[in-house]
Amino acid sequence: MQAQQKQRWLVLVSLVTLYFVWGGTFLGMRFALESFPPFMMAGLRFFIAGGLLYLILWKRGEPHPTLKQWGASVVVGTLLLAVGNAGVAYAEQWVDTGPAALTIATVPLWALVFSAFWGDSPHAREWLGIGLGIAGVAILNMGSSMRASALGASVLLIAAAGWAFGSVWSKRLPVPQGAMASAAQMLAASAVLMMVSMLSGEHLKGVPTAKALWSLAYLAIFGSLIAYSAYLYLLKTVRPALATSYAFVNPLVAILLGTWLAGEHVGLHEWSALVAILAGVMVVLTAKRG
Repeated sequence: MQAQQKQRWLVLVSLVTLYFVWGGTFLGMRFALESFPPFMMAGLRFFIAGGLLYLILWKRGEPHPTLKQWGASVVVGTLLLAVGNAGVAYAEQWVDTGPAALTIATVPLWALVFSAFWGDSPHAREWLGIGLGIAGVAILNMGSSMRASALGASVLLIAAAGWAFGSVWSKRLPVPQGAMASAAQMLAASAVLMMVSMLSGEHLKGVPTAKALWSLAYLAIFGSLIAYSAYLYLLKTVRPALATSYAFVNPLVAILLGTWLAGEHVGLHEWSALVAILAGVMVVLTAKRG
C-alpha cells in the first residue's frame, strides 16, 4: 500500500512537471536562440543535463549501459531529442512559441498512427480524433507566423512525428533501466546535435546574453534533467494516454507566456486551431480500446 501511494505521488508530480515546465520550454528556447544557434543550443542543453545525471548515477553505483543499450539510446535520443526537440528549436527561428506548441500537441495523434506499425490499429473514434487534429494543423498553417514560413511549419510536423515515433518505439527497444535511460539518451542526442551543428557551420555571433544563458540553464536543468526524466518515468509507469496528456496543457502555457513575456500575438487562427487540436487529442485519449 505504501509503495502504491508513493507511486501515485510520483506520477502526480511528474505530470505537473510536464504540464508547466515543458509549457515554458517553448519560450525558453526562443530566448536562448537570441544568442545560440538552434542545434548548438540543443546539443549544449542535453550535454549539460545528460552529463550531470550520468555523473550522479555513476556516483550512486548505477550500472553503465551495455553496448546494446547505448545503441538503443542513440536511436531513441535521436528521434525524441535531436529530431523532436531540436526540431522545435530550429523552427522557432521563424515560428512563434504558441503555434509551435500547438503543432507539438499533435504528438498523441502521431503516436496512435505509429502504433499501427506494431498491429495496434486506430479505431473509428480514434480516426475521428486524428481527423480533428489534422484540421487543427491546417487551420494553424493559415495563421500569420506559420504561413510566413513553410519550412518552419514543415519542421514542426517532422518534430512531432519524430517524438511520437521515438516514444512508441522506445517501449520495444533495450534501453537502460530507470534514470540511466534519460542520461544515456540525452548524451547520445547531444553528440548527434553537436555533429549536426558543426557540419551545418553554426557558430556563436558574440558573447551570449544573460537572458540566453539563464534560458539555457532552465532548459537543461528543468526542461531536460527533470522533466525529460519525468516523461520517461511516466512512459514506463502509466498508460500512454496519461503520459502524453501534457499535450492538453503545454499549448496554453506556451501561448500565455509568449503573449505575456514576448509580446506575441494570438489571433483567431491560433485559438481555432487550439480548439480543434485539443478536441482531437481528447477524443483519442478518451476512446475505449476493445
